[in-house]
Amino acid sequence: MKFGVFYEHQIPRPWTETSEYEHFQNALRQVEIADQCGYDYAWQVEHHFLEEYSHGSSPTAFLAAASQRTKNIRLGHGVFQLTTNHPIRVAEQVANLDLLSGGRVELGTGEGVGPTELHPFGAKVRVKRDIYEEGFRAMIPCFTSTDWEFHGQYWDFPRRNVIPKPLQKPHPPLWVACSNLNTIEYAARRGIGALGFQFASPEGAQAWVNRYYSIISSDQVEKLCEYQLNPNLAVVSGFMCAETDELAREKAEGWTFFIFCLDYNGTHTYEPGTVDLWNEYQQWRSGDKAKSAFESGLIGSPDTIRQKLREFEAVNVDQIILLNQSGKTSHRDICESLELFSKEVMPEFHAREPAHQQWKQAVMAGEIKLDQFDLSAHAKTAVASIATGSGMHRATQAELQAKAAAAVPGR
Repeated sequence: MKFGVFYEHQIPRPWTETSEYEHFQNALRQVEIADQCGYDYAWQVEHHFLEEYSHGSSPTAFLAAASQRTKNIRLGHGVFQLTTNHPIRVAEQVANLDLLSGGRVELGTGEGVGPTELHPFGAKVRVKRDIYEEGFRAMIPCFTSTDWEFHGQYWDFPRRNVIPKPLQKPHPPLWVACSNLNTIEYAARRGIGALGFQFASPEGAQAWVNRYYSIISSDQVEKLCEYQLNPNLAVVSGFMCAETDELAREKAEGWTFFIFCLDYNGTHTYEPGTVDLWNEYQQWRSGDKAKSAFESGLIGSPDTIRQKLREFEAVNVDQIILLNQSGKTSHRDICESLELFSKEVMPEFHAREPAHQQWKQAVMAGEIKLDQFDLSAHAKTAVASIATGSGMHRATQAELQAKAAAAVPGR
């Protein structure tokens, strides 16, 4: 199993003139420590206008800075919005980052959330899937073609040689944000890595890992255009590693703020500059949802986290992305958590990664046939998306059932 760190760049109120500066400097230092400790990936979202929840509006700038302070860690867009960015500009920025980092970029893409994010850029929620897919088709050839033009409904440009080209050939590995189980299938059918949130149970994880790999290893794959397959399923989890379970819970209040923000932004609208989410959170944090949030995350002593990870490793989840920076979790606690986990937990799972890669190769070659499970029993086992819905639209259970057999889920 591989491990990543994840950044929304949450900065709860009250803010000072230096809040954002201090946050970003600390976050860069944390990624630097993660690289030194042997973590495999550092992921950052792209969000706009989501006050307190995410100040991550320029992932390319942050990852470029991180590229100059790290040597080995992969730098992931989790995700680049293809609804609010011109496909050429995405290709240019990704290629530049790939060159600056020595070929360490992972390219996750998604649709963006709702009207708050999309409308200022002229994108509409009702057609965001169509904009996304057209943008994807327009972007991919920019990485390889020296004479590329595109004429679509939403994106249109004349023949150009988009430069520079990425160091990785033909392009960095491709991922997509998955906000529900239906879109995990979508990722598999498109031959793209799936980025989602932690499954509620190992049983649910096994059902959907098997489903994902059964599709992506079969003739059911229908690419949006020509690109390399990226068979990978990664999940984000709340995270805090400390010497004892009790101490870890004390330091992990930021995770419950993250869950609160997911719920709040999904159910509320507000005028810019008028909301105080940290104040709103104070009453919520003592309720049942906050208590259950602790149980869903990788929060505890090295032994506790190790036992949870073994269950997900056993069902062949490829990567766990650890969400340590959330709420008002201190820089010191984040760094100590990353260091303790890397010393006490991570080596065991890294040591078994070659065996997992052998399993994956056998599955992709058709040498291993995976059991299929009743997915309706696990309809609620993947929650939210890696970017609070910045991947694909949320589907109701009725939609999931109606579209389960569709070639392109969720259209």
